[in-house]
Amino acid sequence: MEDEPAAPEPTTRRSKRTRAEVRPADFTRSDKIEDELEDEREESSDEFQEPRRKAKRNKATEGVSTSAAAGRKADLSLIEVIKGNGKEIPDVVKRWAEHYERNPKSAMAELLTMLFEACGAKHTIREEDVDETDVDDVVVALVNKAKKGEVEDYHSSKRDFKNFKDNLLYFWDNLVSECQNGPLFDQSLFDRCLDYIIALSCTPPRSYRQIASLMGLQLVTSFINVTKMLGSRRDTTQRQLDAEKNKKNDGPRVESLMVRLSTTHEKITTMEEMMRKIFIGLFVHRYRDIDPDIRMSCIESLGVWVLSYPSLFLQDVYLKYLGWTLNDKSAGVRKASVLALQNLYDVDDSVPSLNLFTDRFYKRMLELADDIDIPVAVCAIGLVKQLLRHQLVPDEELGSLYDLLIDDPPDVRRAIGALVYDHLIAQKFNDSQSRSTGSDSDSSEVHINRMLQILKEFSADPILSSYVIDDVWDYMVAMKDWNCIIGMLLADNPSAELDELDATSLIRLLFASIRKAVGERIVPATDNRNPHHTKAQKEMFENNKRNITFAMMKNYPKLLRKFMPDKDKVAPLVEIVVHMNIELISLKRQEQNFKLILQLMNEAFFKHGEKDNLRACVKAIKFCSTESQGALQDFAQNQVKVLEDDLVAKLKSAIKDVVNGGDEYSLLVNLKRLYELQLLHKVPLDSLYQDLVHILRSFRNIDDEVVAFLLLNMFLNVSWCLHSISSSETVSEMSLSSLLGKRDALLEELQYFLNNPFKLHDDGRSKTQLAYRVCGMLADLWCLFKRTKFASTNLEILGYSPHGSIIEKYWRICEPLLDVSVTADDAEDEEENKEYVEENNADTVMFALARLVATDSVPKAYQRYLIAVSSGNDDQSSKTFQECKDLAARLSGMYVGVARVKYKAEILNIVKEGINYAFSHAPKQLSFLDGVVLHFVSKLPVPEILDIMRGVERKTENVKTDEDPSGWRAYYMFLDTIREKYLKNEAVKVADVKEGTSVRRRGRPRKQQNLKGKRLFDEQSSGEEEDTIDESDLDARVDDKQEEDEPEEDKRGQTRTVDGGQATEELATPKTSVSKRLNQA
Repeated sequence: MEDEPAAPEPTTRRSKRTRAEVRPADFTRSDKIEDELEDEREESSDEFQEPRRKAKRNKATEGVSTSAAAGRKADLSLIEVIKGNGKEIPDVVKRWAEHYERNPKSAMAELLTMLFEACGAKHTIREEDVDETDVDDVVVALVNKAKKGEVEDYHSSKRDFKNFKDNLLYFWDNLVSECQNGPLFDQSLFDRCLDYIIALSCTPPRSYRQIASLMGLQLVTSFINVTKMLGSRRDTTQRQLDAEKNKKNDGPRVESLMVRLSTTHEKITTMEEMMRKIFIGLFVHRYRDIDPDIRMSCIESLGVWVLSYPSLFLQDVYLKYLGWTLNDKSAGVRKASVLALQNLYDVDDSVPSLNLFTDRFYKRMLELADDIDIPVAVCAIGLVKQLLRHQLVPDEELGSLYDLLIDDPPDVRRAIGALVYDHLIAQKFNDSQSRSTGSDSDSSEVHINRMLQILKEFSADPILSSYVIDDVWDYMVAMKDWNCIIGMLLADNPSAELDELDATSLIRLLFASIRKAVGERIVPATDNRNPHHTKAQKEMFENNKRNITFAMMKNYPKLLRKFMPDKDKVAPLVEIVVHMNIELISLKRQEQNFKLILQLMNEAFFKHGEKDNLRACVKAIKFCSTESQGALQDFAQNQVKVLEDDLVAKLKSAIKDVVNGGDEYSLLVNLKRLYELQLLHKVPLDSLYQDLVHILRSFRNIDDEVVAFLLLNMFLNVSWCLHSISSSETVSEMSLSSLLGKRDALLEELQYFLNNPFKLHDDGRSKTQLAYRVCGMLADLWCLFKRTKFASTNLEILGYSPHGSIIEKYWRICEPLLDVSVTADDAEDEEENKEYVEENNADTVMFALARLVATDSVPKAYQRYLIAVSSGNDDQSSKTFQECKDLAARLSGMYVGVARVKYKAEILNIVKEGINYAFSHAPKQLSFLDGVVLHFVSKLPVPEILDIMRGVERKTENVKTDEDPSGWRAYYMFLDTIREKYLKNEAVKVADVKEGTSVRRRGRPRKQQNLKGKRLFDEQSSGEEEDTIDESDLDARVDDKQEEDEPEEDKRGQTRTVDGGQATEELATPKTSVSKRLNQA
């Protein structure tokens, strides 16, 4: 059955021929009697409107072909019709009903045979044995056939099985509709069918249980359609009878109505008894079946029954099964239960009957919002919105949901964002809340103020604020009301003026919303792929950019001037210009404002020294100087030159102060400014470069951070000079000489630290900012000036290759930096340098080493081993091979814990490239497998290791390895080690049954809940005599059969499914405070 309820049957009447071809997914024909006359009229009308050419066909030929087709249809068995395309099912059912009226036993034997064949078993019941055959005997015989393998498997093709299943359900629905005026109530036909269906649904063969369950569940749905029609007829008869009694007329009319009312009521009672029979005999057992598809079908059907026939099924005795299966270990079953409840709570009239059910299970519904399966979590959040709409959940219970605003899966975050917007910002679920009745701007201001109350909880972390804004942005129109936001920021009225925290949050909101409006991401993507935008989306982004520019054009200078002193507000405010359309400034004659904006940005650049502010100013100024045109571009480029000159002058002044014994702070801040400027733009430093070298050589005890930025600026200047020379067609001797002098001076200063490694240690700590910087710059310089790169060119003089002793010293500095263990001192040092922490960590050293190896800037360890082997020096070859293995162990040791998951693709690439390298000169280089590749293989999950092993084995399919046993020994050792160490338990860890697989959640670790695992049922009776949901309904309920057949690791309940061992970096935020404050918002 489908996950979602099928759409209602279209109101447009169709001919019988058309209705047979296109049928609704729920296979209902409750309107058959009402439509028969109209269908016949339309059918005759269709025939009348056929093209004249068809009408002229030879009648004799047409009659022969029609009778032949009818004969072929009559020859088809019921199971063959069902296995076909399904178009003939209505006609076949009608002929079968006529056959049943003429010969009930023969027709019943045919139907029961089809029932068995639908389950996959070839078993025929003869006409004379219909009444005498015992149901149990037949079922035992069918089970024996299954044990012998004499059963047809319909699951070989999913598409074919779906078509077969749809046709089978359509057949039974047609059969019930066709028999509603006779055989349905003869207490013979359907009673016998139900006996067989219920018995087959309880047999061990899964195919029997699955098909029988589908048939039984569909019969209840079809019975409901007939019962609803009978109920409508009973109500009409009752009204007519009441009218006649009011006339005090006791004639035959009243007697006839009373007989009809009694007959209709008896039929309804019969139908409900058959529904209860299927529910108790089939549903109560199969909703806990080991097969998740059967369980899911049961829950989906129950959801349809409760909605379509609430007079019977909207009771606690039935609803409790929806509550219990919220704890099912299969994500599909949990989702089916959640969707059923969503549809149920969507009907306002049903809510009063759900009070006891809600009290018992609403906490579980809240927990499912943090389910391990993302689609289940998203559906559960939608269910919580329904509960909030009916005010069935107290606000204090919503704390854990608000924490999901900063969760990793975007679908979950956005679903929570919709809930937060509806409940806290728009307050749609609070009828008593006074609503804003002013203009659109007033309404936007109210919504923005409520959003600021939420953002206040994340004011200490801009990244978390971006997550919250991203979650709510799609639903909150007020975030695109640029004029309203700008007006709130520029408000002069003290009563309307924002406090410092709210002003900071509102500027962040404005900047993030602008980025979203022009198509940028404000939070990291999970797939790292560039977003693809359609033409319509691109046009929308351009239109948004125009609106932003118009709104900011006159107010932007005012915002910069007002908030420039605050370092927390400058970066997002300055960078807004990058998302404006500069061309519109000239068109709207706003040149003076543009010039004022640039001047204010230059002022902000020298007013602040923080990385984010400096980087934002440089980016904005660079954008204005490249994207503007004409006179505005000339002005912007002139402002860049003025900024460069002022910065160089300030640096020279700061250097002079240091030489004279002054403070180093001014020098450090201006070095940072120069560093950020050089990252995007070449700054001429010919007159300043020697001053930087002089400071390094003359003041060896200067602060490490100052030394690092001195070296960084020298390195960037050398890089820009090399780029300029490499891209020029003609190179002067002077420029070459200048570059060589600068490069040699920089190498000398960097190698000074290699010769004096203690200078890189601070209070005994080896992991210092300066050490990371020196390692990175040396690797970059060796790659940039690699000797082979310039060989046989006019720039050969620029080639450089480090001496072996220098490389050894370099490695001794790198080794402690690659140690993944973090001491308290290292953590303190990292906290102090948090501003540039992404540039000073073990990853940067790894990348530096990888660049050296990839560009052949240094000799590789394994190459040294091959040289030693070829020379015949056993001692040297053994030593170098051990060094190679040690190096591989250390490098692979970087991938531990979370890093194994985060960098799985990179590890897999290393392994694959290593295998290709080993086989490129097999068997000479096969020792690379055992010496290097094996260390990285151990960091991969078992399924990936299996694929690696198969891939390696395929490489030797057509190779005669026995011709050189000693050469291929490393290959066999590699495979044996994999099998012994990593795959010996794989036989036990069989691939999870599909109910156990689910989309894994990433992000922060799940919070543990002090909850007992809720299971599906206990050993008490689950019959209909339980009329209410009591405390025992929340006890452990587990199917003995399910418990026996499932692996131990799958027996843990999914009441709070926690992803153990695959959590990524935790987003640090005071969760309890967030929950508490959001509840108060």
